[in-house]
Amino acid sequence: MLFEFNNDSPLYRQIAEQIEEGIFTGVFPPGSQIPSTTEISRQFNINPATVLKGMNQLVASGLIEKKRGLGMFVTPSAPAQITEKRQSEFFEHYVAQFITEAQQLNLSKNDLIGLIERGYDHA
Repeated sequence: MLFEFNNDSPLYRQIAEQIEEGIFTGVFPPGSQIPSTTEISRQFNINPATVLKGMNQLVASGLIEKKRGLGMFVTPSAPAQITEKRQSEFFEHYVAQFITEAQQLNLSKNDLIGLIERGYDHA
């Protein structure tokens, strides 16, 4: 996995987000081992404590689990958890705003459904 870092958010959060993305896209399938704290910190010249903080966020979320002496592994439920989280975020960030804008334009529910169907037909 290739990590890409920016200055927009703390490094530990970016590490967690990029491992989560790897789980979501199948780079790290359920049951697979993710790179160790040491591997990530050496490869990207990041403090191991920072890497561990990001990984601990994923442990707390139930996306990865520590296996003593073996490393960190993706939990069986991780992909479904990420999908559910992203669907919720999609609704909050896009659908809710979409509906608000549609109401301001006096579009009915049926009008919206028609627009969505038209969009799918052209995609």
